[in-house]
Amino acid sequence: MAVSELLSVVLHALRLNKLRSGLTLLGVIIGVMTVVSVLAVITGLNDYVMQKVINLNPDVLVFTKYGIIRSRQEFMVARKRKPITLRDMKIVAAECRSCGAVGAQGNQVANARSGRRKLSAVPVTGYTANAIGLLNIDLSAGRFFTPSEEQRSAAVAIIGFDVRDELFPGVDPLGKTVYVQGYPLRVIGLQKKLGKVLGENRDKVIFVPLSFLQKVMTSGDGIAIMVRPATGMKGLDETEGEVRMILRSLRRTPFRDDDPFGVVGSEAIQALWRSISAGAFALMVLISGISLIVGAIVIANIMFVSVVERTREIGLRMAVGARRADIKRQFLLESAVLASLGGAIGVLAGAAVALAVSQVFPAEVKLSFILIGLATSTLTGVLAGLAPASAAAKLTPIEALRHE
Repeated sequence: MAVSELLSVVLHALRLNKLRSGLTLLGVIIGVMTVVSVLAVITGLNDYVMQKVINLNPDVLVFTKYGIIRSRQEFMVARKRKPITLRDMKIVAAECRSCGAVGAQGNQVANARSGRRKLSAVPVTGYTANAIGLLNIDLSAGRFFTPSEEQRSAAVAIIGFDVRDELFPGVDPLGKTVYVQGYPLRVIGLQKKLGKVLGENRDKVIFVPLSFLQKVMTSGDGIAIMVRPATGMKGLDETEGEVRMILRSLRRTPFRDDDPFGVVGSEAIQALWRSISAGAFALMVLISGISLIVGAIVIANIMFVSVVERTREIGLRMAVGARRADIKRQFLLESAVLASLGGAIGVLAGAAVALAVSQVFPAEVKLSFILIGLATSTLTGVLAGLAPASAAAKLTPIEALRHE
């Protein structure tokens, strides 16, 4: 029998049992929908994290008091460490031979206002002037502060989009004055809109010179030292080792003791995020796998029922010349088409879920996800149809024609 003839027979059989066919597809639909939607969300979040959240350039290392905290025990240990200071940064800048650039940043939370408009609990980050080259700070208007402004603790600021919308609605904020903790700062730049991710608002921020943050706003918190190797990516290990040695010597850390600070790099953050997203992916595989197994069992059961119901049809086809291979292909094709229809519906449902989720979290449906969903459902149908198709092919024409 030609493939077109087999397909025509299969579609006719499915049309005769629309309700049964539809109910049979639920497991496959749920499994494929889960695959497509979770892959879309994970991919969207990965892209967003790499582009927006990780604002370090790949060849920049950050030395902080805390580093990357993975457990409560690590946090308790890090709390006891001495903070890194501007003095430490200046010593690193003077003694590190492999460093091409050394900068720093500090953080504080303060209230901001402009006229009668107020905004509470605004993260204020102090940067050295060279931070614009060490971090991925994108400005939509204005400029970053200069080395001379940093040196004289100039009262200048770069604000985020939410700060602009709250304090300067409908007007150009450049050149205006914003009061931070009562100190007047002239707005010289506007950060590019970044939005929210994982509950963190990246547009409610104010950037000021680090010297202004520590001297004028009397911030006693520690800082983070940012280091870029003079030779770029290939010098990361050498520079990390040299700065590590300098900081350990400043703290008189014994040789066998752990570092009294943490080291953060773009690759380390990416690795941490990949481990988090890998857990979500594993959960997705488990859920979708269970759904597809249930769907395969249901399809196999329905196909066995179909073989019994169509025993006389099978005998008649064999009597007029159909081979056992033709009968087997017929039921395999029917099972595969049935599952593929479920896969197509699951892909559409998964895309709809991803579209809805994209209003809150980044999500991206790619062609490869659609192909994965369809291929998975088709393979599920083929595997589910093997046993029923073999049972149908083993029937003898005489016994099949005598079947009531």
